[in-house]
Amino acid sequence: MRFIKFNDQQVDSFLFMELSDLAKGLTKDADIEVDYSVLSYLDPIERKIFMSHFWDHREKNETSDALKSDIYLRSLGNFFYTDYREIDVFLKKIQEYKLKGLAKQLCMLFEDIRLEDLCKEQRPGTKKAFGVRRQLYRKHFKSQLVIHQERSLLTDALFNYLYLKITADSLTEDLPVLHENLERALPFIETKLFSIYDATSTKDIINIVLDLLEVLEEILEKDMLNTYFYLPELSYGEFKGDSLFDEMKRKSKLKNSDELKDAKTGEEDVHEDKLPTYHRETSKPTQSFLQFDLEQGTNTSLIGEGTVREGEDTDQALAIVQGTSKKAEKNDYSKLEALENKSEERSASGENVYGKENKYAIPIFKEAETPKAFDVEEYKLMKKQISLYQNKLKLMIQKTLEHKRTMPRSDLHIGRLNKKLLRLLTDNNPKLFYKKQEKSKEMDAVFSLLVDCSASMFDKMEQTKLGITLFHETLKSVRVPHQIVGFWEDTNDVTKTRQPNYFHTVVSYKSSLQTSSGPEIMQLSPEEDNRDGYAIRHMTKQLMNRTEKQKFLLVFSDGEPAATGYERNGIIDTHEAVLEARKLGIEVINVFLSTSEIEEATKNTIQNIYGKYSVFVDKIEELPEQLFPLLKRLLLKTI
Repeated sequence: MRFIKFNDQQVDSFLFMELSDLAKGLTKDADIEVDYSVLSYLDPIERKIFMSHFWDHREKNETSDALKSDIYLRSLGNFFYTDYREIDVFLKKIQEYKLKGLAKQLCMLFEDIRLEDLCKEQRPGTKKAFGVRRQLYRKHFKSQLVIHQERSLLTDALFNYLYLKITADSLTEDLPVLHENLERALPFIETKLFSIYDATSTKDIINIVLDLLEVLEEILEKDMLNTYFYLPELSYGEFKGDSLFDEMKRKSKLKNSDELKDAKTGEEDVHEDKLPTYHRETSKPTQSFLQFDLEQGTNTSLIGEGTVREGEDTDQALAIVQGTSKKAEKNDYSKLEALENKSEERSASGENVYGKENKYAIPIFKEAETPKAFDVEEYKLMKKQISLYQNKLKLMIQKTLEHKRTMPRSDLHIGRLNKKLLRLLTDNNPKLFYKKQEKSKEMDAVFSLLVDCSASMFDKMEQTKLGITLFHETLKSVRVPHQIVGFWEDTNDVTKTRQPNYFHTVVSYKSSLQTSSGPEIMQLSPEEDNRDGYAIRHMTKQLMNRTEKQKFLLVFSDGEPAATGYERNGIIDTHEAVLEARKLGIEVINVFLSTSEIEEATKNTIQNIYGKYSVFVDKIEELPEQLFPLLKRLLLKTI
């Protein structure tokens, strides 16, 4: 297991999840992803928003606001208002330009300025974040302008100057004098510069950039050395809409455009059992009011020219829709096949059932082998070490059950007559009876123990087995079914489209209560990576197949999730898996293992994933002692 770090700084997982939720909420797209990159931009093809590392190593509040400004620009701005067709044309047009880098950065900067005003207009609450963003950028560009002038990097210096000029609070702000050649062109440049605030589209922004380039190409000799704003060269031509939002709403056109000349008007009296649709293979025109989304077909005059008749609730087209939810009021259409929604088909087929981050994960279930002699001996030693705690828990449970069994119930309307009969005279509705020997309530519970078998567990696995032995022997002694599963991802066999994840069941529900079970726990060993969210979803599915009333899932781990392509979004995916399990009534508890004092940032990350249901063990050798109160609390809850 690896801790996720960017630029030697551990990620604030709670803030990352907050920003991810913010992006999904603003775009209204549950599939949009958030990630970190050197510079901020939106990848419309992969549906991914990148936040900039430029905001790292600052005050916490500044970092938070600046990152939020990235999210606002990309999810409120680029997502809805950037025309990627125009961006595609622009990128092709500037291929022959000497100042290609400057052109791309000016386009990105000017578009951000335009979108920032749109964001603040639509969402006034974003003004604070944009204010912090502008303040930090201005401070940075002021220092960069001085440096670039000293080094005679005229193109970079001009870019710094333009940013400071366009974001200045006052028109009279003092800025360093640029090179003589640039000074002569400044009136024209500044005129074009301030026309950005009148731009209403991406095309307007591009035209401003191209006008500036015509002059700057003659003055400047070299392109920009540094990159401050990033415009990636992607296949934007694939998008047909004006924006990514338009692309989401786009419907494919018919492949052919031929027309059916002698289509019926819709007034004819037609009596047929079949309900045809419009398409090329139709042998003859008929009255048809059923319309499907077709990739190819024949145009008719029925739709859009006022000849279509008004639909009625007895129409078969509407009956199909009604058939998915309820019976029609006039006729019975129960024999008709209901059309299934495509999203339901995807769900039924299992796509993304285990989380979109795990679409290439493949489960491999491994059964426990017959324990070897040395495993049996080692397990006996572990049983001796935890026997004191196990006996205490067993005795506590037995006493609690016995107390419930013998504790009489009083104040009943039926049963044995109580000796205290005074209430017969004092109460209007006296309860004078009691019952003894009430049948004890059985422990209607089931446990699943999920053990992280990542490589970083090599120095904790032995003590972890000791703690798991305590759980196993205690649960077995009080007849509570459970399973113990180690999980890991095999890094050596991972490909771009295949990520094998192993689930090693050392104790199954079926064998958990057998007297001889237990030595199989010794087969757990540190392996490779860990994909926690994926494993939790598998255990959740297995627990939901159980009939017990109370279900518990305990996850033993020693750090954040870490697997191929899972480092950044693994925290969010695991958090979502935990929430999904809890919504189904499963109590998910994390037992965090460490050999040294746990850092506060690490604690915050784990609590961001599991909430308050986290047990931190900073001295692995004391694991049984720290697990004792947890197991006691959980068992008492089941009685």
